[in-house]
Amino acid sequence: MKVAFLTAGGIAPCLSASIGGLIERYLQIAPDTEMIGYLNGYQGLLTRRYITFTQTAKEKYPILYKFGGSPIGNSRVKLTNVKNCVERGLVPDGENPLHAAAENLVRDGVDVLHTIGGDDTNTTAADLAKYLEENGYGLTVVGMPKTIDNDVFPIRQTLGAWTAAEQGARFFKNISNEHTTSSRKLIIHEVMGRNCGWLAAATTRDYQEGLKQYEFLPEVLIHKQRWDVDAVWLPEMELDLAAEVERLHKRMGDNDGVNIFLSEGAGADAIVAEMEDVGETPPRDAFGHVRLDEMNVGEWFAKRLKHRLGADKVLVQKSGYFARSAAPNARDLELIKRCAFAAADAALEKISGVAGEDEDRDNELRIIEFPRIKGGKPFDVDLPWFEDLLQEIGQPKGARTEAKVH
Repeated sequence: MKVAFLTAGGIAPCLSASIGGLIERYLQIAPDTEMIGYLNGYQGLLTRRYITFTQTAKEKYPILYKFGGSPIGNSRVKLTNVKNCVERGLVPDGENPLHAAAENLVRDGVDVLHTIGGDDTNTTAADLAKYLEENGYGLTVVGMPKTIDNDVFPIRQTLGAWTAAEQGARFFKNISNEHTTSSRKLIIHEVMGRNCGWLAAATTRDYQEGLKQYEFLPEVLIHKQRWDVDAVWLPEMELDLAAEVERLHKRMGDNDGVNIFLSEGAGADAIVAEMEDVGETPPRDAFGHVRLDEMNVGEWFAKRLKHRLGADKVLVQKSGYFARSAAPNARDLELIKRCAFAAADAALEKISGVAGEDEDRDNELRIIEFPRIKGGKPFDVDLPWFEDLLQEIGQPKGARTEAKVH
């Protein structure tokens, strides 16, 4: 049997480890399995660029558990976006990328394709699996659900998200000391999350929990209030900017600084509308998503808050690339290995789908049917731990809706 690995989309603290977990399980249940890795995701599949995992490489799989990123590289390619694939030179004009991918799998002798990625990666895998089945190719496709946004239906917990939250909190632990460089300092911590605020909320929680381990010294102005988070803004919460400005202006006066944790998706619609009103075209990727990393959501808010809060200085910091590049923590690694083992077992039984904890089946770890996988799962702002967090930082909960800036 020959299996191929493919990682795609943005990186997360689970890609290398997921490959390691798959290798470990195959060595246990089918030790003679040949293994290859397509380079740079579906791009490598379309161009037939791959590496072969030697026996030595397979035996040293534990090393992969200790690295972030992906050893075989990522890209964003949508196999049903024919125009984009042609423009990028991935297929010749007139060729169906799904057909090209299927034929390349056959040419390379692949029996099983493991896709490791988020909703875009696995919905593309679903398109490919459907094409393979409908056209009698007889190949199996088994995905694993990575994304630091934790926003994939019906996956309870996506791989890498816990680590990203932990690392985002670690990032801000140092950044928060920038308050000491100026009076009335506004710091905006921009956290990744296109449509879902889970990561920003979890990062805030982890950071606030970390503060409880500090010993403060109020006599020399090292008091907890200056290091606390003052606001967390998410796409799922209606943002009444006027009311928040009033509340945070008082915080600025009391503590000589304000810390805001901002999910990059909060207010994105308002920024897109503003760009389109002046005739600008928001940058988008192959899947049609606005490239939030190029829109500088934090800077947009910073310009509108500096004078309203009476800030002497403003600092915007993005923890996304730092957080998503880490190796998985112990909690994530345990989940990664369980999903990888389930994915390999399913492959031997020729069952296609995505290995993950199914929220609609009491969080059972199983192979979830591809048609049920989709992105855009919102964060539940009614969770008790999040309500407690808002109460702790003194922020009104507000309406539960898509983010709107008043």
